Amino acid sequence: MQTSPAIRRIPRQWFFLLALLIILATFPPEIWFLLAGRLTDFAAIFLGIFIEAAPFLLFGTLGSGLVEVFFSKDLLARLVPKRALPGSLVGSLMGLVFPVCECGVVPLTRRMFRKGLPLSAGVSFLLAAPVLNPIVLFATASAFGFGLMLVLRVALSMGIAVSTGMVFSTAKSPLEALKPIPGATFLPVEIPTVETTAPPLADRWRQVLTIALDEFFEMGRYLVIGASLAAAMQTFIPQTLLVAIGQGPVVSVLAMMALAVLLSICSTVDAFVALGFIGIFSPGAILAFLVFGPMVDIKSVLMYARVFQLRPLIYLILIPFLLSLLAGIIVNYTLPGL
Repeated sequence: MQTSPAIRRIPRQWFFLLALLIILATFPPEIWFLLAGRLTDFAAIFLGIFIEAAPFLLFGTLGSGLVEVFFSKDLLARLVPKRALPGSLVGSLMGLVFPVCECGVVPLTRRMFRKGLPLSAGVSFLLAAPVLNPIVLFATASAFGFGLMLVLRVALSMGIAVSTGMVFSTAKSPLEALKPIPGATFLPVEIPTVETTAPPLADRWRQVLTIALDEFFEMGRYLVIGASLAAAMQTFIPQTLLVAIGQGPVVSVLAMMALAVLLSICSTVDAFVALGFIGIFSPGAILAFLVFGPMVDIKSVLMYARVFQLRPLIYLILIPFLLSLLAGIIVNYTLPGL
């Protein structure tokens, strides 16, 4: 029997949608109420993550535009040492000058790579800037005071960032680690540039805003996907499973690191969230949450994947994971009363 031409013109997706609606219609009212409650929680968590992170992503893309328009390659070469260790150290401290969180730092770092920033310095900046910036430092001090937790968070974040940057310094060319960007040449820092006449200031600011908007919408879709995944995990995975194992010296660290990835909250407020786990999780686990979370979470990994090739991306996740885990375990065994 032949199918009617009118039916053949209907897209297959509509048949799947109709079948799904028929199946959903068979659900009892209790399931609908439960599903509606979960969807409400999902929407609230998603909006919370997105609204929290979007301004900082916009701030980072504005910084990216400023770097592209107002920073020359020669200026960047004078500010950042060419050698791996000094360059990584300087890169880890650049967050004091560019106060961006883990969302905004990705487009800014990519733009700096395009301007000739050494790979080791850029990776150090990428990992350290979400913690080593004045906003996050003040928030951490407000939550935990000017004490050992603040010192350890800063020292470990800087140490892990520099160590990871040194690993990336073994790459002979940025092209070994970075995905190509349209219009980018990844020129080495030492190659001089040709001086050209600067356009009028109004045109330069217009160019800054154009670059910022383009990168905001490019990176924003990964923020939306990351926030959706994080909200889904928080909605449908019971966090009590993680809290139930919060006191073991090793397992608690793993649980809090998993929670940092799960929550995907901005580094500007994560200290106050961590403060709520005092007494539930071990000190090393709290510290690992504060160190690892700003470096690696769902939304930042999706943004990293836009910039780095697969193998460097794995290193970018694995090295901070192992070092944060080791640091948390050491603190649990040596400073249990922190």
